[in-house]
Amino acid sequence: MPQSTTARITMLIDPRRPEKVQRYKQVDSVNQGAGVGDDLMPDYMNILGMIFSMCGLMMKLKWCAWLALYCSCISFANSRISDDAKQVLSSFMLSVSAVVMSYLQNPTPMTPPWQSM
Repeated sequence: MPQSTTARITMLIDPRRPEKVQRYKQVDSVNQGAGVGDDLMPDYMNILGMIFSMCGLMMKLKWCAWLALYCSCISFANSRISDDAKQVLSSFMLSVSAVVMSYLQNPTPMTPPWQSM
């Protein structure tokens, strides 16, 4: 089948080089571990929130429970979409329950730890 003259002219003028074309390969971000650019602060705050909430529940320390709620809010605010939402939500609920339970057990206002010395 003969090519038309416009098709031949287009092939001669076309600056693209098919031998230089590189196919796009999508990067799987789930299987890449913690790389150089990954921010681990939400994970650290999640762990700290769980530790402080357990201390607030077990030792009835109100300041630990409030610190756990603060760490959980930071973890939630800085979490990525690819993070496990169940873990972040469970840490947040654990810290809220620590605050609620510490005030249900002792409804008096919180005294800072440095004031009791």
